[in-house]
Amino acid sequence: MAKNKSIVILDGGRRLPRADILHENRGPGLFARFTTTQLGGMAVKATLEHTSIDPGLIGHVVLGMAAHSHRDSIYAAQGARWRGGLPDDVPALTVARICGSGTEAISVAAEMAIAGLRHDKKRPFYIAGGCESMQYPFSAYNLRGVKVGNAVQKYGPVDPKGLPPGTHLQDALLMCLYDPSAKMSMANTAEELGRRYRITREECDEFGYRSHVNAKAARDAGFFDEEIEPVVVEQGGSKDPLTVKYDTHILENPSLPQMAKLFPAFEANGVITAGNASAVVDSAAAMVIGLEKDAERFGLKPLCRIVGYGVAGVDPHIMGFGPVPATKKALRNARLKGEQIDIVELNEAFAPQSLACLREFEKMGFDLKKVNPMGNAIALGHPLGATGATLTLTCAYALRRRKLRYGLVTMCIGGGQGIAIVLESIH
Repeated sequence: MAKNKSIVILDGGRRLPRADILHENRGPGLFARFTTTQLGGMAVKATLEHTSIDPGLIGHVVLGMAAHSHRDSIYAAQGARWRGGLPDDVPALTVARICGSGTEAISVAAEMAIAGLRHDKKRPFYIAGGCESMQYPFSAYNLRGVKVGNAVQKYGPVDPKGLPPGTHLQDALLMCLYDPSAKMSMANTAEELGRRYRITREECDEFGYRSHVNAKAARDAGFFDEEIEPVVVEQGGSKDPLTVKYDTHILENPSLPQMAKLFPAFEANGVITAGNASAVVDSAAAMVIGLEKDAERFGLKPLCRIVGYGVAGVDPHIMGFGPVPATKKALRNARLKGEQIDIVELNEAFAPQSLACLREFEKMGFDLKKVNPMGNAIALGHPLGATGATLTLTCAYALRRRKLRYGLVTMCIGGGQGIAIVLESIH
């Protein structure tokens, strides 16, 4: 592609560690005190520092976010923009394609630069990425206009003493993971793929085990260090601040026998357990992208090119199959074949969903040993709107470190979609 149309990701993009929504399943998560915009702001700030770009060259911020977790979530990209240190005259756009929002943000920013309709030639670079706090609230629905206590509820806080006995708060996290079009939760769609592909519980556990083993090895080898921005968490009182340097969900001693003892989490005879499904985490990631000709003009160092992109719709009953048609589109756009891809980052939403996709990937020529060599969401977590940007950075830095050429990042999307992006390393 000509350099006046070629999009590059600059060296210096950063992501935050992925922190479980509960710390060791016994208390609030390490990032529970941060809103989505605060997490996004940390990623934007770190990216600007490590990219060594003049902030005055940033013309737009485009960030993905899947769902609203806090009162300031509505501001999302705009909140991350000012928290990240960019001035008020930089516009910001929040995009939402659920699990694919981070990847979608990269694509939207790239399309802005190429199309030119909203491109600022004096500030030709974009912050792209995603942020997600999965500390979604417990909510009471359908109270507006209803008499609560002595008055009809219109605005303001609700006095729980005025609610009828037995009123329950719904978990917004679980509610948003139910797809009304398929009439099932995301996990049940993955169980359905498992049935169609006759995937066994043993295969799922082995896949989850591999994710943890690979992630631990990558962490211990320092492979994530150049992409992670540590986060300092104030613990209050006399406790010293805690610096979170790594993803918190990785098992130190993964064990297949222990995984086999876990009960099915969603269906009585299902294959999905807490040990082979993606971890629920909070995180954010950001990067600077722009036209290759502009990177050259300003003497900035590119990390990789974006050479292919694909998004596809699928039957919502098997939403986890989305990476297959999306990858086919992305490869076709990049004019590449599966066997040419050196690293694949396939988001591990659920083990049977990933394994079903891998059976099709093998038919497309992919070497399955090259898939998730550093672990993925089962061990590292899936912070919805941030996942696509996080995996893009992981893939791009790994390509450079290993002196490889092409990488693929892909994931399924709730409701029945898939998204994929192909990277070409520059080293």
